[in-house]
Amino acid sequence: MSIPLPAVSLAAVPGRRLATLELAREIERHGFSGIYCPSFGDGVALCEALAFSTERIVFGTGIQPIYTRPAADFAQAASFIHEVSGGRFRFGIGVSHAPALARLGLSGGKPVEDTRRFVEGMRSAQRVGELPPIVLATLRKRMIALAGEVAEGLMFANGARSHMKDSLSVLPEAKRSDPSFFVGNMIPTCISDDREAAKLVNRRTLTGYVMLPNYRNYWKEAGYVEEMEAIEKALQAGERDRIPGLLSDRWLADTTIFGSAAQVREEVEGWYAAGIRTPILVPSSAVGNQMKAFEELFAAFAD
Repeated sequence: MSIPLPAVSLAAVPGRRLATLELAREIERHGFSGIYCPSFGDGVALCEALAFSTERIVFGTGIQPIYTRPAADFAQAASFIHEVSGGRFRFGIGVSHAPALARLGLSGGKPVEDTRRFVEGMRSAQRVGELPPIVLATLRKRMIALAGEVAEGLMFANGARSHMKDSLSVLPEAKRSDPSFFVGNMIPTCISDDREAAKLVNRRTLTGYVMLPNYRNYWKEAGYVEEMEAIEKALQAGERDRIPGLLSDRWLADTTIFGSAAQVREEVEGWYAAGIRTPILVPSSAVGNQMKAFEELFAAFAD
């Protein structure tokens, strides 16, 4: 490729944690630009392990919910990982979603105000040491603007490529032109010559997200009003099994990547062109598990 390799999303599940660290070393050997760890499976713990298991690759949380620990406590952990990794760590934070918080016995508040207060709390923590770059999970424009004000970057999850220019327009010009300001997007990706099978995988991946009001509101803003309103009617009628069929091909192609290796590489280039400086591929396989998905990813981006 004439552009940098993308980053990838990596999670460690019980029973495969050591294998996940070996996979991280392989990701580094293949030259991918970063590893970003979701909150399930404890992304902070995995990042601490990556600090010692890898040597060069940049890594971070993608994302860590802010309500699970006090800001000062997170500041200690983030500073530790930043220091022992030689500055390779990026601390991605966000407010998460109501169902995920409810499973932990937690509740959220006002996203923009709470995020601002959390960042202030981290930066005012005493006896912490140098903090890593802080990256905010973003979808809509108020949070994007906050990232431009208080953070060193922002990270979408399942963003719409056609809407990126409009979304990023609320950033200050200094941040839009600063290559060190992190602009990432976690993109569900399925590599298969059977495009219909790959689309089916991505539809399954995103079915849970379209049940969340904040995502539906974002996708309406991005131009998918008809699809989101149809999904809301299905939810109101208790017809959840209809939801995957309501996710149009147009919407799927704007929010995910699927197809042959050549098609996937071309789509990644499209995300760079849309303003995403760090595409973060979230690999799934049409024929296997996470390890198979990474095998397919390595083959697609081999020299």
